[in-house]
Amino acid sequence: MSAGVEVVRAGALTTVQDEGRTGWAHLGVPRAGALDGPARRLANRLAGNAPDAAVLETTLTGCAVRVTGNRPVWAVVGGAPCRVTVDGRPVAWGSPVRVPGGAVLDAGPAVHGVRGYLAFAGGLVPEPVLGSRSADLLSGLGPPVLREGHVLPLGRPGDTPGVDTVPWPGVPAELVLPLHRGPRDDWFTDRALRTLTTAVYRVSERSNRIGLRTEGPALGRARGGELPSEGMVLGAVQVPPDGLPVVFLNDHPTTGGYPVVGVVAASALAGAAQAVPGTPVRFVDA
Repeated sequence: MSAGVEVVRAGALTTVQDEGRTGWAHLGVPRAGALDGPARRLANRLAGNAPDAAVLETTLTGCAVRVTGNRPVWAVVGGAPCRVTVDGRPVAWGSPVRVPGGAVLDAGPAVHGVRGYLAFAGGLVPEPVLGSRSADLLSGLGPPVLREGHVLPLGRPGDTPGVDTVPWPGVPAELVLPLHRGPRDDWFTDRALRTLTTAVYRVSERSNRIGLRTEGPALGRARGGELPSEGMVLGAVQVPPDGLPVVFLNDHPTTGGYPVVGVVAASALAGAAQAVPGTPVRFVDA
């Protein structure tokens, strides 16, 4: 039997993610991809994979998988810190772990943060769609959300991982997002723009892979009406009628009609992947 992983415990939301499906927005296809790109790349590095190899992304409750086939597989659990076991025996989080064929690797609930990343030597190799193996929750492209019994194939591993430990970034106690204003900041009052960059918002429990929703003071508009739908980019801060900013993440729609008050650079969004509900959020002028 060829090597793969079988889902034993799917967790709250576990998906396959790689670098994402870029270059298709003009056809209405979101980018998808791992929300915490640095964590995915670091997990792949420790597993001896190329940076763009596909991994599992877990949400809050982790997941458990059984290695199929007879050979052992090197694996790394990173991202949100959690308890990790192999067949019930505690093993290292954030470092390569040798998982024998038939053994169960269990990444427990997140102790801090939200999203964990499970990388396996050789990478996960489900059939790519439009050049990516990422699951896209908005369009439904890519592998489905994992359920118990799903089996995912693994690619051919390279050499034994040559790095055994590296520092992992911490989970943010406060999310600070540098904001480039526009293109529709003129739709808001001067008071609203001051509020946006001086008030403290909090991460809403309604946040997901599409967008980080906030709780806090509503932003008042300087004009009424609605915009025709226009293109949306990763990191766009859209303001719906309730006045509460939404930061678009990887599964965001490619168009939208609510005004965008500003844009957060993609390089600053990794912390949003790990910010639990209630985490303070501050927007600062970039």
